[in-house]
Amino acid sequence: MISLSMKDGPVGAWLSQHGAELRLSLRMTAAALAAFALAELFHLAQGYWAVLTAVIVIQSSIGGSLKASVDRFIATLGGAVFGAVVALLLPPHNPVILGVALLVAIAPLALLSAVNASFRMAPITAIIVLLGSSTQQAGPVAAALDRVSEIGIGCAVGFAVAMLVLPASAHHLASGIAGRALGHLEELLAALIAGLTTEPDAVQIAALHERMRAASALLEASAKEAERERRIHLASGPDAAPLARTVRRLHMDLVIFGRAAVRPIPEPMRTRLAPRLQQVSDAIGEFLRGTGAALAARRPPPDFAAVAAALDGYGAAMAELRREHLTRDLSDEETGRIFALGFGLEQLRRDLEDLRSRAAEFALPAPVVRGQSNIA
Repeated sequence: MISLSMKDGPVGAWLSQHGAELRLSLRMTAAALAAFALAELFHLAQGYWAVLTAVIVIQSSIGGSLKASVDRFIATLGGAVFGAVVALLLPPHNPVILGVALLVAIAPLALLSAVNASFRMAPITAIIVLLGSSTQQAGPVAAALDRVSEIGIGCAVGFAVAMLVLPASAHHLASGIAGRALGHLEELLAALIAGLTTEPDAVQIAALHERMRAASALLEASAKEAERERRIHLASGPDAAPLARTVRRLHMDLVIFGRAAVRPIPEPMRTRLAPRLQQVSDAIGEFLRGTGAALAARRPPPDFAAVAAALDGYGAAMAELRREHLTRDLSDEETGRIFALGFGLEQLRRDLEDLRSRAAEFALPAPVVRGQSNIA
């Protein structure tokens, strides 16, 4: 019988896959409506600025919304004050003076925003204050106060909604992003190892590297947002920055490893090493999948024994090939590739062990069973 339940159908599947996006859209909608209500309540001259600001400062996490709110308000305040001072010193009575005032106001603020993107709103606010005061009866001080109050209300509403409406912690998001990044690493490692025994797919490998770079950048940004939450006690838990650094190092390990995977390794080494390389791929892939799931569920990471055994097995196979002098006839280029392969695997072992330590920091403590004694 065909189920008519939305939960079991394609709509339910889409909703489960895009839950974060739906929550973000609901927060944006709530922020826009709340800012509009306050703008009407306080009879703001241009209330749409409050509504726009409330929507703009809503980010995927509380930490991101906090940064966006603070940055926008400080930039608006600085731009409004500077624009008002310029307008008082150079009253825009005619287009020539107004042009000079715009030059004086915009040039330093544009340089400031170029140096620090957090002040991107400052020159825009100064322009609004100057042009608004030149076309309306309100003076520059009144125009600046209006702009600051409108943007301030929008910032306050946006951050309040981020805190109260389906709040998303950057710390929690970071663990999920890290899990997805580990999935990309698993795919990349499998593609690289396959390229050692068969012809490598250069297009696929390049795409996986690009996907991994994007995931690392997103994880580092999320870790910074999580640190802001921790700093003002909006969230608790371990620092996500070390986890982000470890994930980036793992990607760099695969970059090194990839230098040996530009083409298959020569025979007869290929036939002898292929089973060992497949064991390494399977063991590390399983470890990365398990660690990603552990991060998402806040549970301890999987055991490292299978990975260590697979890497030790590869090392033993290489040692055996050297004892049989099968590496003696390799060219300098092939010898360099084999060395890069071994070095990449050693670096990978070290950073995978570090990944396990970082993931263990995210695990919640085991529940204590009432009445159970820890005394042997």
